[in-house]
Amino acid sequence: MKLKTTINSLKGTLRVPGDKSISHRSIIFGAISQGITRVHDILRGEDVLSTMQVFRDLGVTIEDDGQIVTIHGVGFKGLKAPKHPLNMGNSGTSIRLISGVLAGQNFTSQMFGDDSLSKRPMDRVTLPLRQMGVDVVGQTDRDLPPLTLKGNPNLQPITYHLPVASAQVKSALIFAALQADGESTLIEKELTRNHTEDMIQQFGGQLTINGKEIRIQGGQEFTAQNVTVPGDISSAAFWLVAGLIVPNAKIVLENVGINETRTGIIEVIQAMGGKLTISDSNEVTKSATLTVETSDLQATEIGGDIIPRLIDELPIITLLATQANGRTIIRDAEELKVKETDRIQVVADALNSMGAKITPTDDGMIIEGKTALHGARVNTFGDHRIGMMTAIAALLAEKGDVYLERSEAINTSYPSFFSDLEELTNG
Repeated sequence: MKLKTTINSLKGTLRVPGDKSISHRSIIFGAISQGITRVHDILRGEDVLSTMQVFRDLGVTIEDDGQIVTIHGVGFKGLKAPKHPLNMGNSGTSIRLISGVLAGQNFTSQMFGDDSLSKRPMDRVTLPLRQMGVDVVGQTDRDLPPLTLKGNPNLQPITYHLPVASAQVKSALIFAALQADGESTLIEKELTRNHTEDMIQQFGGQLTINGKEIRIQGGQEFTAQNVTVPGDISSAAFWLVAGLIVPNAKIVLENVGINETRTGIIEVIQAMGGKLTISDSNEVTKSATLTVETSDLQATEIGGDIIPRLIDELPIITLLATQANGRTIIRDAEELKVKETDRIQVVADALNSMGAKITPTDDGMIIEGKTALHGARVNTFGDHRIGMMTAIAALLAEKGDVYLERSEAINTSYPSFFSDLEELTNG
């Protein structure tokens, strides 16, 4: 598709779609709880719809009237063997977290996904699950999907040091540990998003957290809840950056989730001197209104323990860095290589084709600031965040047209992205 280019201003107020991480987990916890869970403001992107359909295939009744998703929970022990392989679509979150749920079941499941998901390694989840007594088989020594997982109703507890900073791996092992016979201990490499831990407590469960150490007792049961999903800061990130780099811009984003394990992009914007204000904070939903305006930005260095708190925002942060004064360095971000694409290489290739000066490294990028952008043809390779990053970059293209191939990937997390962009350009 041909993208909108050379915008002279962006103004308006938006409510971004519901948080993808919380939306996935609300379905999972609703399914494994007793009673009826009602979820408000859920994200209806393709990834979350994949999770919803998988639990329907596992025997859970889920209704969606367009406003509220109603989940008739069956508990861990009420899940039923699927009649056909479970389709995870493009969703790494779905296949990893649901592997943990299926680990303690008394049936065998097959899980598969699209071409992109089939290239993503699952060994980081399957190796510890095998230690707990799960029989799981994947493709190649990295356990690429499809996976065949034979659950074990007598799961053994585990003490496990996570070798990577990954909320998906941590959450998968938490779901398995909740079904094990005894107490499991997980030690994180770095602190990662804690939505699973928060939701355990919201649904009446218990766990003990001490720094990077998490202790989970097996055999817990959960009680249905009402859940309101805040706006996804990963989706808001594209508008935050657009508001900072497009001339004459002022964008107000309401009800954005600002969970402390997800706010790395806010810290980067502040470090770069961006004009960002936070108002209307809600401590219960961990959300707030974020307002950004066109800013004179300074380069920065991004690495260390902040990386897990902005891993999904690094593509759009890279674009932000191309418009700052000076050289920005991103390091310690090896995890980008095993996302929907190798995001280090794909981000660099996409923006370089538009005139940016980005050098990929083994664990990040070196980005020269104040580079002029121009038209190009960019392929998302099925990665939604590459698509949205390119659409924001196109707003700065000074000459030539920008064409985005496989733009439908954006529907994975933000089906209304282009209509929201239209609203801001007409503001």
